[in-house]
Amino acid sequence: MTELLSIILAAGEGTRMKSATPKVLHQVGGLPIIGHVAQAARDAGSTRIALVTGPSHDKIRKTVSSLQPDVVHFEQTVAKGTAHAASMARALFEDATGYVAVVYGDHPLLRGDNFRVVLDRLEDGLDVAILGFEPKDPTGYGRFITDGETLLAIREHKDASDEERLIGLCNACILAFRAEVFRDLIDKVETNNSQGEFYLTDLVGLANAAGKKVGFGIAPENDVMGVNDRSQLARAEALFQEVRRDDFMKAGVTLKDPSSVWFSYDTEIARDVTIEPNVVFGPGVVIEEGAVIHAFSHLEGAHVGRNASVGPFARLRPEANLGEGAKVGNFVEIKKADIGKGAKVSHLSYIGDASVGDNVNIGAGVITVNYDGYNKHKTIIGDDAFIGSNSSLVAPVNVGAGALVASGSVITEDVEADALALGRSRQTNKPGRAKEIFAKAAAKKQAKKG
Repeated sequence: MTELLSIILAAGEGTRMKSATPKVLHQVGGLPIIGHVAQAARDAGSTRIALVTGPSHDKIRKTVSSLQPDVVHFEQTVAKGTAHAASMARALFEDATGYVAVVYGDHPLLRGDNFRVVLDRLEDGLDVAILGFEPKDPTGYGRFITDGETLLAIREHKDASDEERLIGLCNACILAFRAEVFRDLIDKVETNNSQGEFYLTDLVGLANAAGKKVGFGIAPENDVMGVNDRSQLARAEALFQEVRRDDFMKAGVTLKDPSSVWFSYDTEIARDVTIEPNVVFGPGVVIEEGAVIHAFSHLEGAHVGRNASVGPFARLRPEANLGEGAKVGNFVEIKKADIGKGAKVSHLSYIGDASVGDNVNIGAGVITVNYDGYNKHKTIIGDDAFIGSNSSLVAPVNVGAGALVASGSVITEDVEADALALGRSRQTNKPGRAKEIFAKAAAKKQAKKG
């Protein structure tokens, strides 16, 4: 396989986002923008990836390292333009073979296929291939100056003549080179432009002057949209969700109201799953075949087994693991807990830091009391146990298989298998006492009116 070095440029400050969070760390589909770009580079076959950031971008470097640990980091200490930023990765490209692709880091919808469009042009014999697109409104984009299939130059909007601004074919976000061509030309870029910066796009003109073969490829506008402000971020999210919804429905997932369901970049859903309206999937969710996710549920970091049922109005937090045929009903929250095959947690309950066996029934209002103010503790419930409504299981505690916990109990000690556990006071009835209490209360209320 031909070596591919991808250099991702993310040294800009992104001031138009009006945010303390760096632009490329804003999320689309639960993944930072820069994470989408790095994954696209990886999917395109990048054997090495360089990331160029600014001096105050520790958060960006840490985030990317957590997603792609083998990315090599470089810093552009002074903002002198895109060509200068790319040259910061010299330690990698100075001995690179194969191809070098330079890509801007603020394009969250980019895919590996977009890289392949220009890489394939290099395979066909070009020395330089630039990815272009035809936007509905080309204002602000660099224009492609072409002669047939040859790309002669890229003129930045601020430097373009009125005639050149009428061109509809614009620079997208990937510039690909044979490694030796990139290496020979990168230091020849000059600053003769209105910004006084080293433009990466000037490599096109330099390559032509050196007698190199320069061409282009074209990508769909949506794939290469950049994000510079909150409006564009919202549009990118909407486009991402449209693609994910369509992909899942084509794969055999039923979405009752597609536009109201929101997915993350890594959501996995098997065929014959049904998802009702207003469901949100955070990162790390896997849904197995035949499961039903009812309306207004929120899932994150959870695994839902075959034919299980979730919701409506349920919340599955990280490390919630539902077995085959399990049921988690309305207004139930599950966190870091295994819910066994056929088990039911039907309504109004919190189950956290727990192991719930097969065919267990959890009554309404049951709580696993897992936190002592400093540490979390585990509750274990054996197969076929029955936990009565409005009970509190104070962890650490173990309820044995087949045990019955009476409704309204507070359980602080282990319950052996097949035992009945009662943790509540004995009921006492006082005849006529209610009438006296109500009469006294009524008199007090009347006295206030008088």
